[in-house]
Amino acid sequence: MRTDASDAGERVGVVTVAYRSDAVLPGLLASLHAAISEPFATVIADNLPAEGGAARALAEAHGARYVPLAENPGYGGAVNAAVAALPDSVRWIVVSNPDVEFRAGSIDALLATGEQDERIGAVGPAVENSDGTVYPSARAIPSLRTGIGHALFANIWKSNPWTAAYRDGAVVSGERRDVGWLSGSCLVVRRSAFERIGGFDDGYFMYFEDVDLGHRLGRAGYRSVYEPSARALHTGAHSTGAESARMVRAHHESAKRFLRGKYRAWYLWPVRAVLTAGLSLRSAVMTRTVGRRD
Repeated sequence: MRTDASDAGERVGVVTVAYRSDAVLPGLLASLHAAISEPFATVIADNLPAEGGAARALAEAHGARYVPLAENPGYGGAVNAAVAALPDSVRWIVVSNPDVEFRAGSIDALLATGEQDERIGAVGPAVENSDGTVYPSARAIPSLRTGIGHALFANIWKSNPWTAAYRDGAVVSGERRDVGWLSGSCLVVRRSAFERIGGFDDGYFMYFEDVDLGHRLGRAGYRSVYEPSARALHTGAHSTGAESARMVRAHHESAKRFLRGKYRAWYLWPVRAVLTAGLSLRSAVMTRTVGRRD
């Protein structure tokens, strides 16, 4: 009989982050049994353990390790804490939002792709929305021209070519291919690659930590691969929907952090200034728009 955790030395570990996730965690945990055909370890990091949630009980019921965090470090920081709690035998890390449900055989398919080349650092599935459409979960790393144009014009010139190019970098096709980054909502990462680059940058509280991870994997010589034969259902941002204005600001601050890091050379300071100003303007416009709508 297969269990989630044992002393057999699992090569696969599943990590997720709980934050007001009682309604969705059972679906994720239940889906794992059909998604993977070998023993695996599971760790749940809890970013909100003091409010009487069910994450601890769910972890116990599914043979998972429960890691309550004293303060909320954000998504990437919590994933790092969960990874640190995995057994040393784990070579592949399944990183998942709590509101994801894996389709049958999906993790097996991701692992099979990852094992084909030791340079593959991450593999991501086709991520389905609850309405049956496929979310663009695999994209190119934003270029300098695209980043500036999108930051400055996305909200005032909807059909601008830079935003179109950024969105065209998203992969929704049915073909396996290398990409710049994979959505942090659902991906498999080679543990040696993850640890070599220092895991997620916990300076990102939320948003862009996955873009940054893909960028750093690429700089370290690893491939990120989109594998559409594996599929997962993402039901939505359950923990952030009521805080839309705050989330808009967080998204833009994270975008600034990423672009400042990517273009950090001293002679690129004018580029950083333009990007920061453009993102600040876009954030202010979007925050006001959301405020009126709410």
